[in-house]
Amino acid sequence: MKLYILVVILLFPVLNFSQEKVEGMIMEANEGNKHIGLPGANIYWMNSQIGTISNEKGLFSIPYDKAYDKLIISYIGFTSDTLTIKAPKMVHHWLKSSNELDEVVVQQKREAVQKSYFSSQNIITINSDELLKAACCNLSESFETNPAIDVNFSDALTGTKQIQMLGLTSPYLLITQENIPMVRGASQAYGLTFTPGTWVESIQITKGAGSVVNGYESISGLINTELVKPLTDNAFFVNGYGNINGRLELNTHLNQKISDNLSVGAYLHHNRRDIEEDNNDDGFLDAPLANQLNAMARLQYQNPEKGWVSFLNLRYLNDDKQVGQVDYNPSTDRLASNAVLTGDELWGSEINTERFDSSLKLGYVFPELPFQSIGFQASYSLHNQESYFGLNQYDIEHESVYSNLIFNSIIGDTRSKFKTGFNFGYDGYDELVNATNYLRDDVSAGAFFEYTYENLEHISLTAGLRVDTHNRLGNFVTPRLHVRYTPWNRGSIRGAVGRGRRAANIFAENQQLFASSRQIQILDTEGSIYGLDAEDAWNFGFSFLQGFTFLNRPGNITLDYYKTDFKNQVVVDWENPRAITFYNLDGKSVANSFQIELNHEILKNLEFRTAYKYYDVNTDYRNGNLQKPLQAQHRYFANLGYVTEITDSGGQWRFDYTLHTVGKQRLPNTDVNPPEYRLGEFAKGYSLMNAQMTKVFSEKFEIYVGGENLSNFRQQNPVLSAENPFGANFDTSIVYAPIMGRMFFAGFRYKIK
Repeated sequence: MKLYILVVILLFPVLNFSQEKVEGMIMEANEGNKHIGLPGANIYWMNSQIGTISNEKGLFSIPYDKAYDKLIISYIGFTSDTLTIKAPKMVHHWLKSSNELDEVVVQQKREAVQKSYFSSQNIITINSDELLKAACCNLSESFETNPAIDVNFSDALTGTKQIQMLGLTSPYLLITQENIPMVRGASQAYGLTFTPGTWVESIQITKGAGSVVNGYESISGLINTELVKPLTDNAFFVNGYGNINGRLELNTHLNQKISDNLSVGAYLHHNRRDIEEDNNDDGFLDAPLANQLNAMARLQYQNPEKGWVSFLNLRYLNDDKQVGQVDYNPSTDRLASNAVLTGDELWGSEINTERFDSSLKLGYVFPELPFQSIGFQASYSLHNQESYFGLNQYDIEHESVYSNLIFNSIIGDTRSKFKTGFNFGYDGYDELVNATNYLRDDVSAGAFFEYTYENLEHISLTAGLRVDTHNRLGNFVTPRLHVRYTPWNRGSIRGAVGRGRRAANIFAENQQLFASSRQIQILDTEGSIYGLDAEDAWNFGFSFLQGFTFLNRPGNITLDYYKTDFKNQVVVDWENPRAITFYNLDGKSVANSFQIELNHEILKNLEFRTAYKYYDVNTDYRNGNLQKPLQAQHRYFANLGYVTEITDSGGQWRFDYTLHTVGKQRLPNTDVNPPEYRLGEFAKGYSLMNAQMTKVFSEKFEIYVGGENLSNFRQQNPVLSAENPFGANFDTSIVYAPIMGRMFFAGFRYKIK
């Protein structure tokens, strides 16, 4: 592998960048075929990042590369066309006017993971083909084959996977569903598990502060999930899944086209685990006993002739988890907070969540001005979690209202675009932490303006500014800037800077603290959020993307560097094993992230992806500057994917293998513990391997089998003082590796289009 990377780097300056060109003119179709040029039309090679735009006269010039022969021409308000080009030539092409957009059709023809060469923002798009490379039972498990996101376990009991990006945990990401904020507040700990993988059409990952249109909370990045659409999803779909650890899952989609303009869909998800697993013999379940029911109704209306499009979502979820000691029985062993311990009690926990959410999206595209539109987004959710962890009780009810009004148009031509609008948000929290009740209402209103200049030949930029007023954060301004420059063919240089602010929900975001004997300490009491101040940070980023052709096969290499500098942060201090302490930052807190990634089709239909990541995340704690605990500074990733050619009957084989290597991690200080409960300063590094094989029998039916953690690596002591869970040394929060060993799974997919 080292030799392979070295060869690519040595040959990088002389890789095959063709100097031959395809030139011509893009024109508006008319009865006399007059040469009425279309300025700002997009011209690019299919399945590549080579593209340009037409000038003010409709003229264009694009490098010719024999690796590609399909030239796509698109323009807002006109029907996109695909031309077959076998050699450099002159092209004169007329586009027909249309109110329909062909974005979905074009995206389906692109690669499973798309990196934008032309967007000013550093965006990675993962579509359904990539999601199928893993079992993808829910959104938290959708990032195993992509190096942009790190996936970790949060504690030794629930087995919930938490994601990180740029060295920071998910609360510093803005996670949206179809551009409406979704995983936040009360759902921060488990919310990613509330979106089944089969519901996901695509995922867009934005590194660095995102667009001001989506809000002020994004600090390290933005993850947006697009759900399957009733109009384009299968009429009927069923997916069954099971693994050797007792997890069973069923997903069903039903979609019906009611009329030319109206489609409806019903989506049902159910998963459960009844088998008790304790492979490390510590007396505690390795994974929770669980039962989740998740149902969604989705309505899609579109009338292109009149310019209207809308979506309505209604969803209900009930999620129950039981964790703790193997023989724990909630009906007989549940302890009240004032129980007198005799030494015979069993430790257990239940987490019961009921959630309802709804959303509405309404858009109008002006028929005579297809580049101009107005949209309205609104959502309402009610999240109720009742839970206890041994003697600790934690209940939270979170009611949320969100609305956003957006107007899109251009300045001059389609190269200069702008978005402006207003949004409103309300979050009502009612939390019970043991005997203390925390009530809080957060109300905010904001206005934004974002200007985008897109020139595929040279430079693009997105500059945004929003002004918000918040009853707890006060009045503040959020500026963000993204710039992209193309110095040469298939090269893209990006820079970004932006500010983000947020109110930290310290209990909802750190629920693993309750599954320990740690005492809760809040040292600052003058702030407006649990006595703490709002978090405030700047993110700076640089990215370089270069496409290449090596051995007549396409590939790309990416270098990213991002720095997050906190002006204020709610420090979560785990350094005293007897307590978890929250306080405002007094000093510096910086997260530095560097990543180099290589993607290449090394053989026909054999894709290779590898990445190395380095993190330097350090904070000034009360006892000095320390690296972030449970954060590996070095990570390595590799993925191999192979697919066979599709047969006449629609059959195909797909194979996928992924390797994750995690370097050593600093552990929270445990020096004051008795010797048998001290963990040392660092946890050693380890590697994990996952693999999956899929047999596609036809367009309707396929089966898949696979395994996770094939190297069978496990953390040996995830539960400290497991023999005395009500004692002073009990702690399940120091988790740096998998608790479950080798796991095999199988499943099937059946669909009718």
